[in-house]
Amino acid sequence: MECFSQVDGEGRRAGKRRLLSGGVSAALAALLCLVPAPGAAGGQNGEPAGPTVWTFPMPAFSEERYRQGVERLLESFEETTGRRLVPGERGRVGLKIYTNSGPGLATPVPLVRAVVGSLENRGYSREDVFLVDVSRYRLRQAGFLPRSDSADPSFEGSPVYALEDGTFYDPDWFYESALPPRTDFRRLPRLDVDLAGDDEAVGEDRKSYLPYPLLHDVDFWINLPRFTDHPTLGINGALLNATLWNAGNTSRFLNSRSTGPVAAAEMAAIPELRRTWVLNLATLESFQFIGGPAFRSLYTSSVSELWMSADPVLLDALVARKMNRERRARGFGELDEFLSLLEFAAQLGVGRNDPDGAEWVRLEETASPPDN
Repeated sequence: MECFSQVDGEGRRAGKRRLLSGGVSAALAALLCLVPAPGAAGGQNGEPAGPTVWTFPMPAFSEERYRQGVERLLESFEETTGRRLVPGERGRVGLKIYTNSGPGLATPVPLVRAVVGSLENRGYSREDVFLVDVSRYRLRQAGFLPRSDSADPSFEGSPVYALEDGTFYDPDWFYESALPPRTDFRRLPRLDVDLAGDDEAVGEDRKSYLPYPLLHDVDFWINLPRFTDHPTLGINGALLNATLWNAGNTSRFLNSRSTGPVAAAEMAAIPELRRTWVLNLATLESFQFIGGPAFRSLYTSSVSELWMSADPVLLDALVARKMNRERRARGFGELDEFLSLLEFAAQLGVGRNDPDGAEWVRLEETASPPDN
């Protein structure tokens, strides 16, 4: 296992993340080099994210209510932590949205509008806030990209990056695993480089490239997941949206109960990713408790709340508990035996797999909604 090299001759952060994930032992061994960077999400001096979960009531999931809720949540985060979500050195913010389950369970457009509006209130322009997800097709389906390739690839003035294009991966930033890809990686659009027949391509199939804009082009980024069960990884939520749905060549992990949880946990623990990953903001307008990640409306439930936490592990654990209640009520087995992802991520210091230990901050609406 090779951990990390930091800067090039011009002082640019150009390290390589190379972690061989062969199983549980590899995940635990990674603790030796996956020490969270100062300023990592939710804590000081690299401490794991705290147990706080903010909630805001959503009697209706309307545009106005989303605006009220997001503004109130971000205000409370700033008041509680002392961290202002205002323009810094980079002057940009990333929003990692989720569209993989299709438009029925994508990050809602009104939620994204509300987050962009709250960031505008704090000094960012719409052009300073970009959206990221994997699939251009799914982004179009969910309403975040225009139907035509010739149209401006933006969402109401905010740039939209489809990671599958390969343009936003950097060859110096990758997670490495010996698990081979499920498809021929040479046929995938990656890094604008044709690797077919190239001796240097040997070993490329082991690499999952990370999104460079979220690592080094932002003051911070916010994770906007949706929640479904997952047949091999247990829960598809905050952790997976920030890792396996946020990198290249990760389909090889999605069907593996042994390597998938380890890979996602190790990716989530990469200091450069955690340093800028400030919050997880999730709507419970709907979540799917069985049959995921493909959207199946008959197996969805709802909680009339917005949830926010700096701790993705805790957020996933809390939603998994709600999923289990729904599954029990309908005669399905619980997810507990499939939640090794949360255990591994907790062991690596990403967060706390302790839903009973959550500290709830329950907010009410402000006297007047934000004007955006």
